[in-house]
Amino acid sequence: MKDILEEIVARKRQEVAALKQATPLHELVARVEPMLDEPVPSMSQALKASTTGIIAEFKRKSPSRGWIHAQARVQDVAPLYEQHGAAALSILTDEHYFGGRDEYIALARRQGVKLPILYKNFVIDEYQLVQARLCGASAVLLIAACLSIDTCASLLAKAHDLGLEVLLEMHDERDLDYAALEPDMCGINNRNLGTFVTDVHNSFAMAARLPAQAVKVSESGIGSPATVRRLRAAGYDGFLVGEQLMKQSNPGQALQQFIDAL
Repeated sequence: MKDILEEIVARKRQEVAALKQATPLHELVARVEPMLDEPVPSMSQALKASTTGIIAEFKRKSPSRGWIHAQARVQDVAPLYEQHGAAALSILTDEHYFGGRDEYIALARRQGVKLPILYKNFVIDEYQLVQARLCGASAVLLIAACLSIDTCASLLAKAHDLGLEVLLEMHDERDLDYAALEPDMCGINNRNLGTFVTDVHNSFAMAARLPAQAVKVSESGIGSPATVRRLRAAGYDGFLVGEQLMKQSNPGQALQQFIDAL
């Protein structure tokens, strides 16, 4: 079986190299510098303060499911997610595999969305951090499986320099050393990114292994309010819900029903 993550990261390196050719990093940094005095909403604080902790995700497709909701428009869905009680949003920005774009975050902001927004991509380079800040994100995802611990530490520091928080995603015990980097949020992905097999029990198995003081986020495969209640009892603060909402004709209404059932 091919390793999907390996394929995605290889393509991402090619994409970033092409972007740097078109617009060098120093030009991108010059564009972002005037924004750095403007704080962005804190995702970690929003999760700690929320009674639901739901991170509602805008995801049109995935490598495992194909198209989930091809006609969905972020300018319609994101404001409804905010209106119906999400604590934060996650917006996919990888185009090839997930049908996303950086401009989707900018579009959400132009619609007046004030919630923290996670830049959801396979971040391997400082260039992508600057892109995230430019389009209006509050936080970025760093994935332990994609990065050496030294590279992850460097990217985490650079994200903080840009005023961004970091959700550091781990999957299994091999990734736990990354928690020592003290990210703003520790995520446990219930999906194996090599095979895309998903098992929510992974979050329960890993909960006690995370630092006690960490803001903990469970990601992927969360399909029911009952699962959220059990995860909160296990110590999680945030719950990333994507496909369960996006496969519905009205993701915003689906979120309202999900939260009502909590």
